[in-house]
Amino acid sequence: MTIAFLSGVALRGVHACVPADFRTLREEGIFENDYERERLEKSIGVLSRHVAPQGMCTSDLCQHAAEHLLLDLGWSRDSVDVLVLVTQSSDFVIPSTACALQHRLGLSSCLSFDINLGCSGYAYGLWTAASLLKTLSIKGRTGRALLLAGDVSTSKLMNGDRATVPLFGDAGSASALEIDDTASTWTGVFGTDGGGERHILVEAGGLRKPLLPPKEPHDESTQRDLFRSSRLHLNGVEVFNFTLRSVPALIHELLQAAQTSVEKVDYFLLHQANLMMLKHLIKKAGLPETKAPISMETYGNTSSASIPLTIADKLSDSLKQEKELVMVGFGVGWSWSAINLRTQEMPTPRVIEFK
Repeated sequence: MTIAFLSGVALRGVHACVPADFRTLREEGIFENDYERERLEKSIGVLSRHVAPQGMCTSDLCQHAAEHLLLDLGWSRDSVDVLVLVTQSSDFVIPSTACALQHRLGLSSCLSFDINLGCSGYAYGLWTAASLLKTLSIKGRTGRALLLAGDVSTSKLMNGDRATVPLFGDAGSASALEIDDTASTWTGVFGTDGGGERHILVEAGGLRKPLLPPKEPHDESTQRDLFRSSRLHLNGVEVFNFTLRSVPALIHELLQAAQTSVEKVDYFLLHQANLMMLKHLIKKAGLPETKAPISMETYGNTSSASIPLTIADKLSDSLKQEKELVMVGFGVGWSWSAINLRTQEMPTPRVIEFK
């Protein structure tokens, strides 16, 4: 694991955005009886998810969250110096979606790019945006950054797949960062084990297994294989084992590096992967359940948006005062990340619905 420290940057605000349309597991019609469906709902902890209609992209959700956040903060569009988008569902293969969002948000020319990460992406994105902000030479005003994070994961699911359809929802988010010499020092711990790449995988669509035929059109059999391979494959057992093997140690190492404790931290914001997994993780890490809010009942697993979505949904009244937070992401890659920081008073985080 890699330990890092960063000072002089404050988290100023967090908003999340979800599609207005939502869907229950009963409506999916993939279970023959209520008993089987209810047993799965109890295990994964998801009763409904917000699902993007065809044509709605991650960029739309993130843009909507960012516009509301900029308005609530009173930030002018030309005061943003860094724009980072964390997603695994870009608008296009080329160009970077962050470039399009810079234009759509009406920002001045600024440092803009995408990060291709999922479950661990929010903490990685926060750290990247804050670190870049610290290096910029800005005269006459305070440096500012926007981190956008989210996914339209349902676009990658195979209809009827019981391992993925009941679990994933769609969401975007926007977080605002600002240079502040009085801000507390952030502590981060990050790690990767690429040996887990095949356990959460969309195999087709990149250059290793391209959807575009090299010369002649694909035959029917190849087309069917590519269709299946372009959908999300999830090995739940391996994900569960990885989480319990790696994440409690990640939390312990972060607390030790930050010279803090479970008792001092106000909230542990965990990636909302699966309720049963979270309960085991909370117990093994020795966390009080009251300090580890769970939001996935009505949103599902929303990839890199799950932490800011939990902040907006569960902590909207709590962040009116300074709080010590631990944010923990883990999953696809394998990849993991954790940040300890103190917030200052900020505009009320909120979840916005987008049609």
